Amino acid sequence: MTMVDDATATFLEALRNGTPLHKQTIDELRAGVTMSHRQLGPVPAAVHEIADRRIPAAGGDIDVRIYTPRALEAREMLPVLLHYHGGGFVGGDLDSHDATARHYSLAADAIVVAVHYRRPPEHRFPAAVDDAYAAFEWVAAHAPEIRGDGARIAVTGDSAGGNLAAVVCQLAKDRTGPSIVFQALVYPQLDFEVERDTPSRIQFGGGEYFLSRRDLEWLRSLYLTDVAAQVNDPRASPLKYADVSGLPPALIVGAGCDPLRDEGKAYAERLAKAGVPTEYRCFEQTIHAFVSFAGAIPVGLEALTLIADRLRQALHPR
Repeated sequence: MTMVDDATATFLEALRNGTPLHKQTIDELRAGVTMSHRQLGPVPAAVHEIADRRIPAAGGDIDVRIYTPRALEAREMLPVLLHYHGGGFVGGDLDSHDATARHYSLAADAIVVAVHYRRPPEHRFPAAVDDAYAAFEWVAAHAPEIRGDGARIAVTGDSAGGNLAAVVCQLAKDRTGPSIVFQALVYPQLDFEVERDTPSRIQFGGGEYFLSRRDLEWLRSLYLTDVAAQVNDPRASPLKYADVSGLPPALIVGAGCDPLRDEGKAYAERLAKAGVPTEYRCFEQTIHAFVSFAGAIPVGLEALTLIADRLRQALHPR
């Protein structure tokens, strides 16, 4: 096995006899994602206020959770961060990523709006994309209602959520939508053409490093309705978006032993080549989802600190 840090090795050893994602039922996957993220995630930070809300959208009301980091002075507005949870599109929810959203809200001094988009297989592509963009539009239009500054909006997400954050930025550009000041993509899935060999998929996709290519294929089969027709759609595979110039400045965080590593790096390189201010940081000795397991894999806390720091810099420019 390629060298991983001691904490990651211990984590992987504990998973050795577990059921791979692609052999789980939908209910098992969802329960497992939420339970593992809550048990192994960072310690939840205390924030001033948390409010659950339903916002209207064409596909039906969207559940969001709004985090306010501190008591605000009269007329004070904070920047807003939209947070899209990971979980392979199929799993993950507002509870699974609660600790991450709390951390970003407190450390970046921002109103965080966590979005629970519709999930497959009940709601297939592009339902999640439609919800992600609808939530962004709602925040831009209604920011003052939540004490948010609509001129300072950023997006972030991990894995599937990183995919959605990237797509929201691309759609905002295409539709001349509201401005996004920053995007933080955390080990994002950016290319659904999972049969295409990349070094990271070849080296780390066999199942020994938490996420496998078989998992990716199974999750794709649940998300897309027509693989051949949709795999090259940038709304599914944002790495295939034609012209990335003019997109928001970006931080892309990768894991060295993740099958998705190379697509995140490739996107960072495309953004930088197109003149988009971009920072790529790869944590070489760990695996996919390590930030969500920051309670068990300490380098996840280092990554969380980095992400929150960059978000704070972008949302509170001097």
